Amino acid sequence: MISLPEPAKTPTMYFVGVTTQQSSIMKIFPKWAAVLGIQAELKGIDIPIHAPAEDYRSCVEFIKNDPLSLGALVTTHKIDMYQAAKDIFDECDALALSFGELSSISKQDGKLWAKAKDPISSGSALSEFIPEGYWEKTGASACVLGSGGSALSIAWNLAKAAHGKDVPQRIFLTNRSAPRLEKAVRILSDVNVPVHFCLCPDPKLNDAVVESLPEGSVIVNATGLGKDRPGSPLTDQCKFPRFSRIWEINYRGSLEFLHQAERQKNERNLFIEDGWPYFIYGWTQVVSDVFHLDIVGDLFKACDKIARDMRK
Repeated sequence: MISLPEPAKTPTMYFVGVTTQQSSIMKIFPKWAAVLGIQAELKGIDIPIHAPAEDYRSCVEFIKNDPLSLGALVTTHKIDMYQAAKDIFDECDALALSFGELSSISKQDGKLWAKAKDPISSGSALSEFIPEGYWEKTGASACVLGSGGSALSIAWNLAKAAHGKDVPQRIFLTNRSAPRLEKAVRILSDVNVPVHFCLCPDPKLNDAVVESLPEGSVIVNATGLGKDRPGSPLTDQCKFPRFSRIWEINYRGSLEFLHQAERQKNERNLFIEDGWPYFIYGWTQVVSDVFHLDIVGDLFKACDKIARDMRK
């Protein structure tokens, strides 16, 4: 059984993850709170990966029943927590229902809400390093390594009908276990881009998918490897396609995938992005939910500057 915090004595938001104390948000949040006019603290709740359902349920019930516990951001456990505890929530937003996951827990009008924010925050992060018209100009494909919550949100964003013809030629989604891929098939079955679902229990199979991509393709590590667990979904022998855009969605950890790309950056003319913008968009989305704020415009710019300055 996981160790839950004591009942909150002051307004409190939680960060539910695996190694929460190592996250930069623990230092950033107090400065954000000052700018946003929030009088609250942030506490971490660490849960092992793929924990028993009762651990997720006890965490959600604690937040629901504790008056000064206002909500939480959930990472790593987005799918597992939703599946284990969805009946405890009073309301789930449309994206949570569609994707079968949650990243935001909040309270409003006496109701406990589960919301999926990754489809929104991943789209904002993608727009920072994939210029408008990129796919039409290059005819490139995308490969998302992993098929958890972030991976599905990224693939969904890449294939959105709102992009018109400016979408990848193909999207490859890989995972080492079949059940997650089966869920991905259900969620992405109606997108207008051909999606190839690849069962890759061995990193060499991921290598083969990546090496088959055309030049200029976008390759994303959405597996969690390199953050919560050491390693990379690729071997050191994998060659990235020339002129590719490489996205490591993590910003902390051992980041082996990122380092693999960095070693090939000059030889293969790679553009490399880490997970920092995704981190900022994800957190501001959930803080907005928990404290009923609109963190947009100048407020978002202020939060973004605080986080980037602290990272330096």
